[in-house]
Amino acid sequence: MPTLADLSDALAVGRTSRDLTEECLARIADTEGEGRRAFIKVHADQARAAADFHDQSRRNGAASSRFAGIPVSIKDLFDIAGDVTTAGSIVLRDTLPARRDAVAVARLKAAGFIPVGRTNMTEFAFSGLGINPHYGTPLNAYDRKAGRIPGGSSSGAAVSVTDGMAHAGLGTDTGGSCRIPAALCGLVGFKPTAKRVPLAGAVPLSSSLDSIGPIAASVACCAALDAVLAGEEEGDLPDFPLDGLRLAVPQTLVFDGIDSEVARAFAAAQSKLGAAGVRISDIALRELSELARINSKGGFAAVESYAFHRALIAAKRDLYDLRVLSRIMRGSEQDAADYIDLVSARNDFTRRVRAVTAPYDALLMPTVPIVAPRLRDLQSEEDYGRINLSLLRNPTLANFLDGCSISIPCHRHGDAPVGLMLIGQHGDDARLLAIAGAIESVVAPQP
Repeated sequence: MPTLADLSDALAVGRTSRDLTEECLARIADTEGEGRRAFIKVHADQARAAADFHDQSRRNGAASSRFAGIPVSIKDLFDIAGDVTTAGSIVLRDTLPARRDAVAVARLKAAGFIPVGRTNMTEFAFSGLGINPHYGTPLNAYDRKAGRIPGGSSSGAAVSVTDGMAHAGLGTDTGGSCRIPAALCGLVGFKPTAKRVPLAGAVPLSSSLDSIGPIAASVACCAALDAVLAGEEEGDLPDFPLDGLRLAVPQTLVFDGIDSEVARAFAAAQSKLGAAGVRISDIALRELSELARINSKGGFAAVESYAFHRALIAAKRDLYDLRVLSRIMRGSEQDAADYIDLVSARNDFTRRVRAVTAPYDALLMPTVPIVAPRLRDLQSEEDYGRINLSLLRNPTLANFLDGCSISIPCHRHGDAPVGLMLIGQHGDDARLLAIAGAIESVVAPQP
C-alpha cells in the first residue's frame, strides 16, 4: 500500500486529491460490505469539497503542507463539528452534534488531511478485540473468508487502511487500541506519551491512560502524523544506526500463551536485528508479575470509565453492549482509598521498572502473543474475556508506564500478520520513532 510520502510525491507531479478521495470512497462502497462495517458515517460530500479545495490550492502554489489532500479516517471517539460523536455506541446517538472539531481532528484538517468518515470501534473503546454488536464488526483483511477479527478498539481505523478506504487512521490507545489492530492487520500503530497530543474533544475511557495516535502503512507515516497531532513541525525520520542499539526483551509474562506463528516471526526478527548489530538482552523484569494484583479491581480504565458513565448507565443501561457494561461496572467496586492506592502503586511500579530498563534504548516484545482469532471463536463470555486479556496484556504495559510505544509488522510476506513492539521511556517519542524506522527496514515483510 502507498505511504504518505508516495502520495505526497504523486500529488506534487499532478495526481489530484479528488482522484485519491474518489478511490477511497469507491473502496468504502465496494469492499464486500466491509466499508459499511468499517465506517459508522461517511463524509463523502465534505471530502469531495475538501479535495477540490486542496487541488485548487496546490495549483496556486498554496498547499497547506506536502500532505494536503490525502484522505484519512477518524475514529468515532472524536468530535467532528456538526456530527454526533457516538463512540461506537447507540447510547449517545441522541446527543447534540459537536460544535467544534476535537483538537486532533482540527490539527489534521489544518495540515490538509481530508477526513472521509467516522470509523467503527469497540463500544466506548473498552476492549482489545474490535467487536461491535451495534454496527457490526469489520473483518480483518487477512484471511477474510475465515472471518478474523481486526483487533480493537480502533478496529475500523485499521480496516480502513488495509482496504484502501483511507490512507491513515486516527485512533486512540488506552491499553493497545492502536497497536493491537495494527499488529493483527499488518500495519504500523503508534502510541505516544499520553499528554503529547491533547485529548480535548475525544470521549474518554481512562483519563490516566488515554493517548491519541495514528495507524498507517509505515513508521514514517506514523511519525509524520504524530508531528501534526502534537503540533510540531513535520520532517523526515532521521537515520538511526542499528549497530550498537541496546534492546531488552522481558522474560516475565510477555511470552505466556504465545502461538507458534508469533514465536517464529519474533525469533526471525530478533535474528535479523542481531545480524544488523543490535545488542539484544533477555531481562527478567519480574515486576511485570505484579500488574495483575495492582489492577485486580479493574484498574484505571474501570474506575475512570465508571465515573464518566454512571449517569448514562442509570438512564440507558439497556442500550450498552453487555460485555462492555460489565467491565465499566467493575469501577463501582473501587472507592476513593482504592483509587489513591492505585495511583501510588502505579508510581512505585513505574519508578522501579524505569530503573531496570534505563540502560536500554527500548523494550522489545511481540505486540500480542497470538495471530488474529476468528470472530466465531469469541462467542462465549469465557473466550471473549480470555482472548481480550491476552491481546491487551503486552501493549497495556506502555500505557501503565506512561511511555511511548509502536507496533511494526515482522511476519513473512503472505503469513498471518505479526507485530513487533517497542516501548520507549516517557517523552522519548521522537527517538523511539527513529529507532522504529531503522528496525522496520530490517524486519518488515518483503514481497
